[in-house]
Amino acid sequence: MSFFSPIFAQRKVILESEAFMSYELFISLRHLRAKRKQFFVSVITLLSIVGIAVGVMALIVVLAVMTGFENDITSKIVGMTAHAVVRQHGKGGMEDYRAITRRVQNTEGVVGATPFILNQVMLTTEIGITGAVIRGIDPDTIGDATSLIEYTRLGSVEALGSSEPPGILIGSELSKTLGVSIGHSVNVVTPLGTMTPLGMAPKRERFKVVGIFTSGYYEYDTSFVYVSISSAQRFFGMPDVVTGIEVRVEDVYRAREVASRIEKALGFPFWTMDWMTMNRNFFKALRMERIALFIILTLIVFVAALAIVTTLIMVVTEKTRDIAILKSMGATTSSIMKIFIYEGLIIGVVGTILGTILGLLIAFNLESITQFLEGVFRFKFLPGDVYYIDELPSTVRPLTVLLIDGIAILLGFLATLYPSWKGAKLDPAEALRYE
Repeated sequence: MSFFSPIFAQRKVILESEAFMSYELFISLRHLRAKRKQFFVSVITLLSIVGIAVGVMALIVVLAVMTGFENDITSKIVGMTAHAVVRQHGKGGMEDYRAITRRVQNTEGVVGATPFILNQVMLTTEIGITGAVIRGIDPDTIGDATSLIEYTRLGSVEALGSSEPPGILIGSELSKTLGVSIGHSVNVVTPLGTMTPLGMAPKRERFKVVGIFTSGYYEYDTSFVYVSISSAQRFFGMPDVVTGIEVRVEDVYRAREVASRIEKALGFPFWTMDWMTMNRNFFKALRMERIALFIILTLIVFVAALAIVTTLIMVVTEKTRDIAILKSMGATTSSIMKIFIYEGLIIGVVGTILGTILGLLIAFNLESITQFLEGVFRFKFLPGDVYYIDELPSTVRPLTVLLIDGIAILLGFLATLYPSWKGAKLDPAEALRYE
């Protein structure tokens, strides 16, 4: 034991009694206070805190926007289509679909079910022609499985089964392409017509526009049209069969589980598919983009952590004499390491807290901030007719914020290991030789 150990122990008790903290933490805070000869070190310390704060803030805001965007797209997708679909193997259509629909409705977790017919057609008017996906629906039960009724801005879904000629519901973008509105006529053409001596003659029928829907999702608003099941069966020359059954479940994120339950209850030859599987490529792209942004923005925190390394190395160099005196008085190697680890952790924690506060303030007030910037610069960041959203969606997930804070603090801690080890290995006799 060193001769100075009793003196150091007494000084340790004084420090801890005066500062109400461990002497290692007390010394760490002293090192971080600005002094004239340590001004450059203090500037680097401040830059380290700012770097971590900026990185944490950017991560919280960007991931909140990405999560909000994904939730917005999800709500539109599951609004226009069902949470799950029931189909049948090996047949041209599903027979006895009314009884099957009732069995599906009685399955645990199912809120509603409705039959549908799916096919592809051409739509023509005097000024336009385009391809579309036509869906035959039951106007009385379509609201049980989708949000089509809520998205119908003009006209009504109920009019599909009561108009003459037969009614058709089209998307808002499709109505612009064809130049039609409520009351106008649209010609529906299918290649599955009648056989003539000259070959297959396409079948054509006139439908009356009785409604226009706007989902806010461009792919649906330009590609889908709806008619009643009876009109679709007559037009395609089908017997009393449907393509499948659309299902809405209680918890949209448990759709796969409910779909499996339905498939097990119905047995072969029926099969099911949930909305996540039907749109897996799209959501996989969103997930990969979010991961890529997370990695890129984490590099900002990593660079700030490197600044912590630089700061602590400079502090070790500056405090060589102090370290030697502490070790001569009996300070252990672990105590010296704690001093510099605490310094790095203080920088990391302060930067993380500041970044979290700023990030949450921006994320929760993103709409107001966007409107303010648009008013100042007189520029619309997200034109509704281009992006189909009027504002940046923002959804903050507490677990995501905790993950970001944990990574920032962990990087700050890892940045302290080498400088603290270097300071702890200092030989006091060698350090004091030239003092």
